[in-house]
Amino acid sequence: MEALNTYKAEKTLAEQMNERLAELKMTKAEAALKMNYSRSALSQYLNGKYGSDPAELEKKIVEFLEASGGIVEGRGQENIQAGAGILKKKVEFFESRDFVQTIGVCQACQQDMGLGIIVGKSGQGKTHALKKYAELPRVAYIECDDTMACRDLVEAIENGIGLPRGYGGTIWSRVNRIREFFNTNEGFLLIIDEADKLINKYTQKKMEILRGIFDQSDVGIVIAGEPRLETELKGNLTRFANRMDFYYKLKGLSKNEVADYLEGYEVDEAAMGEMISRATNAQSGCFRLLDRTLNNVLRLLKQKGETRITMKIVSEASNMMML
Repeated sequence: MEALNTYKAEKTLAEQMNERLAELKMTKAEAALKMNYSRSALSQYLNGKYGSDPAELEKKIVEFLEASGGIVEGRGQENIQAGAGILKKKVEFFESRDFVQTIGVCQACQQDMGLGIIVGKSGQGKTHALKKYAELPRVAYIECDDTMACRDLVEAIENGIGLPRGYGGTIWSRVNRIREFFNTNEGFLLIIDEADKLINKYTQKKMEILRGIFDQSDVGIVIAGEPRLETELKGNLTRFANRMDFYYKLKGLSKNEVADYLEGYEVDEAAMGEMISRATNAQSGCFRLLDRTLNNVLRLLKQKGETRITMKIVSEASNMMML
């Protein structure tokens, strides 16, 4: 009986760095800042597109991996180049202009204890960015839905900031405890996502609870939702609207951003045009549709053992989706 030959393929330095960033839940921009190196150069290297001498950058990456507890394999020059013909892993957090601006509003509201609003159509990526920011200390993220009553909203905030369960009491008394918490523990940001679902033609009481918390607490608040949130605030909740310190309306991906998102993949012209349309089309295009399409494309390429994204592959991927 022949013995089975087993081996361990050494990972490139780029693969090791990408995996370490995913483990740390750190963006390339954050890593580049810690490395004191160009963000664009680091991004190009990790995507296998770096055309300059990589020696200095690779030294920085090795130092970063060692300092962050990562294991550096294959220190030889021949092993640390980004491999060609390897299907690139999809980026976890793409730093589009919408992502950057959403993070910026959150930072400003937390630092200045301001009130901010972020609006955008479904699928443009606001929740993705907000959840990323919510991984930071002293940030509570609440995702609302249509079934929430006032008591449910209060309970969600209590849970989000870690207040002990079981106190009970009236909504007024519980809101007072929330205010006391924020006044005692300064520097918090409260993110209320899908806030448009808190408003209907019968009541705005849930939004008034949030306004009361903001008015009487040392806390920053960001509310986010679909475009009707802005319309409702301006039309029916002027006392809330005129307190807004920061505002951003998501614009969606640009053509250049779609190309950046697909950087590192081999995409033919027709397929690139279709992917751009799925991201930017005014009627149905959005980041989510692009991302779902890419997920299915990568599944097919993996099954076929291929790396080139063609229009045929995109069409096959589309057959797996409800468009």
